[in-house]
Amino acid sequence: MKLFHEKEGNPEGNRVFLVRRIEDLPIDPFLPSEKEYIREKIEDKRNLVVFYRLSYLEFVMVLPEKDDAEGLEAGRKLGDDLWGMLKNERNRNLTVIDVAAGEKMTLAVTEGLVLGSYTFANYKVKEKNEVKTIGEIRILSTLISAQAMERFHVLMKGVMKARDLVNEPVILLNTPALAESFRQMAAEAGMQAEVFGKKKIEALRMGGLLGVNKGSIDDPAFIILEWNPENAVNEKPVVIVGKGVVYDTGGMNIKTGSYMDDMKSDMAGAAAAGSAIYAAALARLPLHIIALIPATDNRVDGNAVVSGDVLTLYNGTTVEVLNTDAEGRLILADALAYAKKYQPKIVIDLATLTGAAARAIGKYASVAMHCGAEDDFARLKCAGDYVCERIVEFPLWNDYQELLKSEIADIRNISTGTEGGAITAGKFLQYFTDYPYIHIDIAGTAFTTSRYNYRGLGATGVGVRLLFNYFLSYL
Repeated sequence: MKLFHEKEGNPEGNRVFLVRRIEDLPIDPFLPSEKEYIREKIEDKRNLVVFYRLSYLEFVMVLPEKDDAEGLEAGRKLGDDLWGMLKNERNRNLTVIDVAAGEKMTLAVTEGLVLGSYTFANYKVKEKNEVKTIGEIRILSTLISAQAMERFHVLMKGVMKARDLVNEPVILLNTPALAESFRQMAAEAGMQAEVFGKKKIEALRMGGLLGVNKGSIDDPAFIILEWNPENAVNEKPVVIVGKGVVYDTGGMNIKTGSYMDDMKSDMAGAAAAGSAIYAAALARLPLHIIALIPATDNRVDGNAVVSGDVLTLYNGTTVEVLNTDAEGRLILADALAYAKKYQPKIVIDLATLTGAAARAIGKYASVAMHCGAEDDFARLKCAGDYVCERIVEFPLWNDYQELLKSEIADIRNISTGTEGGAITAGKFLQYFTDYPYIHIDIAGTAFTTSRYNYRGLGATGVGVRLLFNYFLSYL
């Protein structure tokens, strides 16, 4: 992605004029008849109009009047529509001209354009020449600050990283490869990285991570990323935990039919956590952030954990495993218990945890729960509304704890019934926390099987924009 910002200049080639009203358009290059044509299209609910010039395309985009959450999301979708009209052209460079849009709306349109143009085609060989990618994007605006532009650029880079990680097949992105990817991202962004191998994980007695890993030929990893600038505004760190199941077969409770088709995406929480702190470090945000990523695959093998087994987790809690396909909560529990050592201000986990969350909300929002984190949850919800990565609060009532009682261990890993599956999963995780805590289930939003506007096809990168804008709320 090549993205440039200039205060002024002479646009050449394909260009789009961003206006709020038709009257905002400059006298040149549009004729009165062309402006009337635009007006007719607007009346027909067409807010993006194209003119085919001799050697380039000229677009006019009429944007919403308000820069509220709804208006900015409309701008992003128009940016995606713009890509749809541009992608089949031989020249896919574009100049975005801020006539009367302003900083927020211009960046929202560009965001939709950039994210909508994303494609994962690393393994296209015979059809490689048919892959359409965006060219250079040049923004002409006197209203966008250098800081806003830099933050926007690294945020887009972070989302692309997350999407690439999730889209990568497990045959190439297994647990060691995931750990190495995060090491490289840490080196690039100037943050610290530490990876615990199997011996260290055994010494720490992280029985959840070790138990899920028993069916794998690859060792588990516990990845710690830390961004701790000298000018950090927070005394206690913000800790982000991401579920890193690089592939989920369901274990001995193996997934049937087509339910395994997109299970390379079961590490989308890890991708979001790692890519969000990566973007924060690249942007040099003055905020102390730690990301904890327990990583393994969940495979079927002769030594794999089976229903009825009991695991002892990092904090000494014993867990009766009654479904090996409820593995994500087991590795997250070790990480959440480990997070206590940092005396965190807040811990937020992201995980593709339950089909129940996807069934409840669909692809339009993520399910979230919290305990003792009213202020941070409000910040996070506001950030989610702003970037349209919305979160919907579910309760963590103590009633649900009753459903996790075990006759032979401290707790069981699934509830006794089928009701409230997303909530009982969150309640299980809460059992391992004694600090302000937020759980986000991204099962419905992390991966798409058909193209969904600028979120694309496949990995959406959900969580990166949400967390980054949440980080900004502290500044």
